[in-house]
Amino acid sequence: MAKTVRRWEVFPGRNKFYCNGRIMMARQAGVFYLTCALIIIVSGLFFAFDCRYLAEHVTPAIPAIGGALFIFVMATLFRTSFSDPGVIPRASAEEAAEMERQNEVANPNSPGTYRPPPRTKEVVIKGQLVKLKYCFTCKIFRPPRASHCSLCDNCVERFDHHCPWVGNCVGKRNYRYFYLFILSLSLLCIYIFACVLTNLILRSQDDNFVTAMKDSPARYPF
Repeated sequence: MAKTVRRWEVFPGRNKFYCNGRIMMARQAGVFYLTCALIIIVSGLFFAFDCRYLAEHVTPAIPAIGGALFIFVMATLFRTSFSDPGVIPRASAEEAAEMERQNEVANPNSPGTYRPPPRTKEVVIKGQLVKLKYCFTCKIFRPPRASHCSLCDNCVERFDHHCPWVGNCVGKRNYRYFYLFILSLSLLCIYIFACVLTNLILRSQDDNFVTAMKDSPARYPF
């Protein structure tokens, strides 16, 4: 019995697939691992030093809130990075040939020669005239707001941009997770900064601020 070939196994774009096609990432994912390392290292230092002091002298809720924010940040990051951003399937060989037969009009002055497909096509959607652009790589007319990513070599629906920090394109299917990642990461950064500042202020009550800076792990990057 012939083995069934999954679509992701013969995917023509520049993507990597893991977990039997359930995880989809760009091939240039090096910056994504840097993003993960920065978040984990900074959060780890915060939980190892400042959180312990604040939990003892302020409230045990501080590490709980920080942990919840950290988990949410990593969850939205992975969801953004591992999801299909809205890749529009390319036309099959038969579909491309049929589209070319429909689009290419024979030149009456030179029998047997054809002109290339038009770059745009106008269609009526809900009573409005919409111009669709033709993608010569994917052999399809892209829907409105779709664009071709040169890094992933895919047409993506509602393409926003290719983000190297998450290692994926940002489009229709993962834009909300990308937005939540940016929002939650901003909140986590503000929370860590506020807690570190509170830690320094509390330590400076016993000694001066310079001594508190020396005793705090916040001095090590400097």
